[in-house]
Amino acid sequence: MSEKDQFTAIVLAADRTAHDPIASKTGVACKAIAPVGGTPMIIRVLDALEASGMVRKIVVCGPPKHVLSDCPELEKRIESGRIIWIPNLDSPSRSANSALSGIDRDAPVLLTTADHALLTPSIVQYFLSKSQTSEADATVGVVKHEDVMAAFPGTKRTVIRLRDGGFCGCNLYAFLNHRGRGLVSFWQRAEDLRKRPWLLIAQVFNPLVVLLYLLGLLTIDRGLKAVSAKTGIKVRPVFLPYPQAGVDVDKVEDLLLVESVLSATPSITGE
Repeated sequence: MSEKDQFTAIVLAADRTAHDPIASKTGVACKAIAPVGGTPMIIRVLDALEASGMVRKIVVCGPPKHVLSDCPELEKRIESGRIIWIPNLDSPSRSANSALSGIDRDAPVLLTTADHALLTPSIVQYFLSKSQTSEADATVGVVKHEDVMAAFPGTKRTVIRLRDGGFCGCNLYAFLNHRGRGLVSFWQRAEDLRKRPWLLIAQVFNPLVVLLYLLGLLTIDRGLKAVSAKTGIKVRPVFLPYPQAGVDVDKVEDLLLVESVLSATPSITGE
């Protein structure tokens, strides 16, 4: 892959709330540096991105500067220039916009989060390869809820229920061109409504789309086409065959799940 085709990755690494349950449970100042299987979550994510062979540069947004010394490996990578650190802003979408403003407008961008503790090089490769051939401006990684439940029975995930099934987000977004980056502005409107998808649909889409959703007739394709019609951005889903891509670490139960997965398959992030 030529350097111009490689992605710049943005990793959002600040806490959403002042008292994050994972940070409290593990006794660290910020969730991103919480140890999982003995390794800070953010280091697991950075290692997966680097090992994918598809990421040229990594920008980490957060954690706050005073926290960096609590994670010597992260601090070392910043000081060496291996990654670029910028301060986070007051929301994920504003932080993402801040990071995008410092990246060449023609560079393809991957956006993910530091709590993606089960991210692997193969997941990154699959998502970015499919994104490159999608003929879209932006792509969103999703997994089928049934696949997540089959792999991790009893786990609770946020699910978007549509006619063609239930889907879980993967905290993986690709912006293939400058137009695709406009999806972050749309995200800013939707940010506070991610746990209430019906309200998001009602505020953003036309009455027909709302009706289709309420009747259980809305498909993921039709939903994303409605986003495209509203924003002028062609957005496509990338369906990932990796159920672990739908698991992030938001709750203590998630942390216990991820720890158990890693102990059972210690090579999961080192494929």
